[in-house]
Amino acid sequence: MSTAYVKTSFQDKIAFVEFFHPASNSFPSSQLKELAETITNLNKNTEINIVVLQSAGDKAFCAGASFDELLQVSNLEEGSTFFSGFANVINAMRKSNKIIIGRVHGKTVGGGVGLAAACDYTFATKNASIKLSELAIGIGPFVIEPAVSRKIGKPALAEMTLDAENWKSAEWAFDNKLFTRLFEDTTLMDEALDKFATRLSSYNPEALYEMKKVLWEGTENWDTLLKERAAISGKLVLSDFTVNALNAFKGK
Repeated sequence: MSTAYVKTSFQDKIAFVEFFHPASNSFPSSQLKELAETITNLNKNTEINIVVLQSAGDKAFCAGASFDELLQVSNLEEGSTFFSGFANVINAMRKSNKIIIGRVHGKTVGGGVGLAAACDYTFATKNASIKLSELAIGIGPFVIEPAVSRKIGKPALAEMTLDAENWKSAEWAFDNKLFTRLFEDTTLMDEALDKFATRLSSYNPEALYEMKKVLWEGTENWDTLLKERAAISGKLVLSDFTVNALNAFKGK
């Protein structure tokens, strides 16, 4: 595979939304927009009530934002627009009328951690170590922080964010409630996920939606909050520190 995509397939009452990018499933802004629109458009589909969010391949689940595109940001407006990409996806997931199940098969960085946190229920393998490396390049996980903190709490967020250059294990993510269920490998994970999603999809869709609203109570201000956070990141990405750090990272 060499061409990035976001695609949707269907199995009974379940929609499988899969994304892929050849650079370790990282996201350029165009693909983030497509993912947000895909999740939002599924709200109109009354034939399904469960969404499984997954990525392709057998290595990284998601490497976060596209560094190539980050280096092209030249002003505040472009920076804010770029970081609004993850904000729009998280808000689309939050406001979805479907229960969203995450399938995290491999390493996850930055915005990918935000996607996992924005799922309502998350399956993962022991290969799914996580990292928030943003401080190491001069920015911070400001956009995804509300979603991550909602799952793991501020103390765990601080532990993870301030140790920006080291990975946290999948077991750590499971213990801190980012992952709901943890498996030795993808075969065992997929067997359990299929059974769980099938059973969940048989429930009353109105009850599932009402439960979804309960799960996301207190997040009604996120449309504004995440936009403000995107502006913070958009400003910081223009700093000399961040530009130099990004170039150094690419040179490794």
